[in-house]
Amino acid sequence: MVTMKILERFSWNIKIASLLIFASVILYIAQTMIFREPKTELFYIGINLVFLPIEALIVVIIIQTGINEREKKLMLEKLNMVIGAFYSEVGTELLTEISKFDSKSTRTSKILIINSRWENEDFEHAKKNINALAHSLMIIPSNTDVGDFLYNTKLFLQDKRMFLLALLENPNLLEHETFTDLLRAVFHLTEELDKRETTHDLPASDCEHLKKDVQRVYDLLIFEWLNYMEHLKNNYRYLFSLAMRTNPFDPNKTVVIQNSANNYNEK
Repeated sequence: MVTMKILERFSWNIKIASLLIFASVILYIAQTMIFREPKTELFYIGINLVFLPIEALIVVIIIQTGINEREKKLMLEKLNMVIGAFYSEVGTELLTEISKFDSKSTRTSKILIINSRWENEDFEHAKKNINALAHSLMIIPSNTDVGDFLYNTKLFLQDKRMFLLALLENPNLLEHETFTDLLRAVFHLTEELDKRETTHDLPASDCEHLKKDVQRVYDLLIFEWLNYMEHLKNNYRYLFSLAMRTNPFDPNKTVVIQNSANNYNEK
């Protein structure tokens, strides 16, 4: 039974190989009958055999390169699906809440409000501008909303813990260093908040420490979000349409399509 399955699996390759060998034999017989120079024919066959290993090496390298490129493309596609799931479940909500404490939120929004006319150059320009902006979050004890924000973030991340742990089981993450850094930062923030019985009335030193943890998550979230939006723009325009209409940095966002200019639901 096992032997039959193996034969069925390789039957196509065997048929092709047999056909090529048969074609070579027929061509050799025809060549010999026409020119009637067996010694000469054998000489050229010998020459071809001498270089056969090199030819085989070249063919293997070309085929292997093609296979590797295809596998890499499939792996990146699967990874972008993982990143998309992360932003749907966790990332977009975190960006929305953290951006409320961005002291430069107006400038951040101006840079990150993406539209359907953006090209690759626009995304690169946005990345440079956002890196140069140097965000500063207003997570300080004197801000009365900080305690509620940290508490709600704690509950939110606790609720998403199993989802985040499931992401770590994906072996493709090893190929995406920056996204792995993002997950690590999110897990660290989750642990920091879990260890605190209360997030209200924290001393200034502790608040400053948490500010750095949130800042790290915020910066990495924005960087990966821009990369993901660029991927959607170039490959999945119907997903890009929804992502634009739910942009966490757009204060006027609405999922409802108000006019044809927002209708970017192409294939």
